[in-house]
Amino acid sequence: MKPLPPPLYTTAYGKAYVGHALELLGCLQSNSIDLVITSPPFALQRKKEYGNHDQDDYVDWLLGFTLEVKRVLKDTGSFVLDLGGAYRKEKPIRSLYNYRVLLRLCDEQDWNLAEEFFWFNPAKLPSPIEWVNKRKIRAKDAVNTVWWLSKSDFPKADVSQVLVPYSDRMKLLLKNSDQFYSPKKRPSGHDISARFAEDRGGAIPSNLLQIPNTESNSQYLQYCKLAQIQGHPARFPQKLPEFFIRFLTNVGDTVLDIFAGSNTTGAVAESLGRHWIAFELEQKYLAASAFRFLSNADEARIRNLYTELCTQGAAYITISYGVQPRLLDEKAEYSTDESA
Repeated sequence: MKPLPPPLYTTAYGKAYVGHALELLGCLQSNSIDLVITSPPFALQRKKEYGNHDQDDYVDWLLGFTLEVKRVLKDTGSFVLDLGGAYRKEKPIRSLYNYRVLLRLCDEQDWNLAEEFFWFNPAKLPSPIEWVNKRKIRAKDAVNTVWWLSKSDFPKADVSQVLVPYSDRMKLLLKNSDQFYSPKKRPSGHDISARFAEDRGGAIPSNLLQIPNTESNSQYLQYCKLAQIQGHPARFPQKLPEFFIRFLTNVGDTVLDIFAGSNTTGAVAESLGRHWIAFELEQKYLAASAFRFLSNADEARIRNLYTELCTQGAAYITISYGVQPRLLDEKAEYSTDESA
């Protein structure tokens, strides 16, 4: 097994590597990763600057990576795959590529579907323009499918780590359960016991994750502006990887993103005390992702660091000042099921 090349940069918890993900995966030990979470370039109708693939070839292309993902994943580990929806070219008909990916992963590579999630981005702009804005014959596409896959029947998971705030109605019930609730059977026959009125620290989230993707003035974008470069055009909102990292890993575990882009996953993992590894083919994107780990850097330092990472491959630069990125304090607007 070949060793990994020198990282482009390192932090207290992680390492970022430039290169083709398949080649870099081949350098990792088997059964060494606790969570692989990634959002590969989607199968869209038009080519994007970040390198998406044609719909007809996309499924084969993506499955070329996933056997190696399975090899490096621990038996208790998880693989979380975010895939956006798409339409067929020049037709108001949905592509089934994301479902074909899921079926082939399970049928051909023996992955288990632990659970399907749906990421609803209420801030997403209406698209596609032709069918939604112009002809007005389709609703806007605002939901991504997120497949949670595993090697075993019982991957590591703890939903108590991702509880969400109770609704106002639930808070009233907890405050005075005798006044607002009496145990009884539901029409379905389910017996809802008095335990329903116990405060367990929050509500259990559903598999519909409502997370706006509205980053506009983050440190990453501010530093990109100071460096006079464009930020990555397709970024994770921090709350998406945060949910799955909290849910599926423990402090000290290792998280891998094989299509890291601006390395949101690594920044979130760092803030949560998880080790992380990032793979990204485009050096300019990975170089700019170092901005996520800086603290109070001046303009000259930002520009010099970016230039150094882009031109010299600066293998041993350690981002040692202010390595803890700041996450938003408020919880994401995950949909909840308070009867669970």
